[in-house]
Amino acid sequence: MKEERYDFEPVVAAAERSSETAASLTPRAKGGLRRKLAAFTVLGVALLGTGGAFTLFAGSSGASDTTSSAADVSAGHQLYETSCITCHGANLQGVEGRGPSLLGVGAAAVYFQVSTGRMPAPAQGANELRKPAKFDDEQTRQLAAYVQSLGGGPEIPTGNLKDLDNVAQGGELFRLNCASCHGSTGGGAPLSAGKVAPSLHDATDLQIYTAMLTGPENMPVFSDNQITPDQKASIVAYVRTLMTSADPGGHGIGRIGPVSEAIVIWVGGIGVLMIAILWIGAKSQ
Repeated sequence: MKEERYDFEPVVAAAERSSETAASLTPRAKGGLRRKLAAFTVLGVALLGTGGAFTLFAGSSGASDTTSSAADVSAGHQLYETSCITCHGANLQGVEGRGPSLLGVGAAAVYFQVSTGRMPAPAQGANELRKPAKFDDEQTRQLAAYVQSLGGGPEIPTGNLKDLDNVAQGGELFRLNCASCHGSTGGGAPLSAGKVAPSLHDATDLQIYTAMLTGPENMPVFSDNQITPDQKASIVAYVRTLMTSADPGGHGIGRIGPVSEAIVIWVGGIGVLMIAILWIGAKSQ
């Protein structure tokens, strides 16, 4: 009978070699993992450092959001319940046919509407004209703080809102974004459907700035992504300069240039001559 033999040596040797290979690869794998973790750590530190440096050194116009105390919010709540709740609802949700929701409009919108006397309004309409304000500045800010505390939205900016070093840039931005409705001189103009773009002649720096932030009535909202805070400050500076500078050469007649004055003089002069000629002709007969 033939004797059968089983040779286990190759299998054992292969197992031993596999174990040695695994043992030799483990430190390498661990080393690679450590290198990856170190790379991610360095990347995270670099990103945090870059963000911090940008926040610290990035330029700004000096405008910043304001903060309100609990006392301001409480006082604003009382003012809201006596002057606003009938039209805008107990929770700022609005009342159909009376007033829109104030959720998300922000303190900046409240400041603009209340400080210009547009709110409280006697009735809902296409336009709310500027009127003497019902509340003083402190009460207006308290009311704005209450609305901000419930609904959020753009806050009232503080700091430098007028960049007099970039008036030329402000003029360019004004002509591009504002003049089509408010007119080249900021005097206002009628719009479609009985609406009106109001005059800017009586607006304060903060009212102009908050109007750009919130887009009251027919005006579009110009967020900081569309017009940066620096650019808003330059527009405010241009409008204020436009309102305070004198008209060169006499009457501005809309400040559209000397041609307008020449046309008025020419038409008026010709009219006077025609009247004189007709009067002389009538007398000669």
